[in-house]
Amino acid sequence: MSNTFDVPAPAGTGEYLQIIGPDGARHPCEDLDVWVSDIDQRKLEDLYIDMACIRRLDHEGTALQRQGELGLWAPLLGQEAAQIGSGRALSDEDFIFPSYREHGVAYCRGVAPQDLLRMWRGAAPSGWDPYEVNMANQQIVIGAQTLHAAGYGMGLKLDGSDAAAITYFGDGATSQGDVSEAMVFAASYQAPVIFFCQNNHWAISEPVARQTAGYIADRAKGFGLATWRVDGNDVLAVMGATRAALEHVRSGNGPAFIEAVTYRMGAHTTADDPTRYRDALELEQWAAKDPLDRVAAHLDSLGADLEELKKRSTQAADELAAGLREAITTMPDPSVDDLFKNVYSHEHSWLDEQRDNYKLYLESFSQDAEVTR
Repeated sequence: MSNTFDVPAPAGTGEYLQIIGPDGARHPCEDLDVWVSDIDQRKLEDLYIDMACIRRLDHEGTALQRQGELGLWAPLLGQEAAQIGSGRALSDEDFIFPSYREHGVAYCRGVAPQDLLRMWRGAAPSGWDPYEVNMANQQIVIGAQTLHAAGYGMGLKLDGSDAAAITYFGDGATSQGDVSEAMVFAASYQAPVIFFCQNNHWAISEPVARQTAGYIADRAKGFGLATWRVDGNDVLAVMGATRAALEHVRSGNGPAFIEAVTYRMGAHTTADDPTRYRDALELEQWAAKDPLDRVAAHLDSLGADLEELKKRSTQAADELAAGLREAITTMPDPSVDDLFKNVYSHEHSWLDEQRDNYKLYLESFSQDAEVTR
């Protein structure tokens, strides 16, 4: 693998909308302040607790994989503000099309712990019923969910619905044809769709500088989308941009694009070793922009009781972690028949033959199996 430590970031990566800086100071933002004017100290504390909970969720997911309880896990460490800020801005009627890293958005939607872990454990091909929480299951194929969102958004418009569709993806996905095609369809039909890019700077081992020579959000402008480029580690900026984008698409003005500039502090997945391609100094620089630390610093400046807040957040995170652990210990393994359910809407002889052959294959490992069949 070639050394990518010397690859520069695109020019001007620091130019984005921001409300709360890394030091906790609040800055006036003409474009976004009006959209978060209702967020008082108590609501900001709730957002902090949300971010603390999904950070704990992420730590537990990684630990469970290391302990052999999960087959894989995609960490979200560092991207808490991007997911909580946007997830809490959505209405219950809005439909979400995630990638594989949006555990925090699923948390906002009320997805149960066992449902969140089911796919990663290999206990089921998907985690939850999408229509119970208005959120599709996590998509592994890079960028495919953007096409699903575009189609759903077109349907919403034809139905005359006030709801919106939102789809999440990373910076690397913007180089996939699916994403461009989805924006073409959404823009052509003026569908109420938000394309939410979490620019975490690394598409596995590929830096964002090799994905684009400028801003990712500028690509969307070429398709005719309204765009916002925000500090993805600032929960208020993300929430403000998402609310503004929702108002834009609900008003019949066509699709929108949000680039949340953040950073993946952990590995791409638990099968990845980021030390092979990422400079430790870069990690240190982004650690100073931590989403939780800046909110805590800002709340401290407002006179909040940080000790009590952290006590509350720890208790909430502990309860979530306990639910994850209980889910692992009580989650049943799928039967052979379960693997072949819901493939077709009706009985299918070809699928029945596959199921029978697979059962014979598994039986061949038994000590009592016949030598030949």
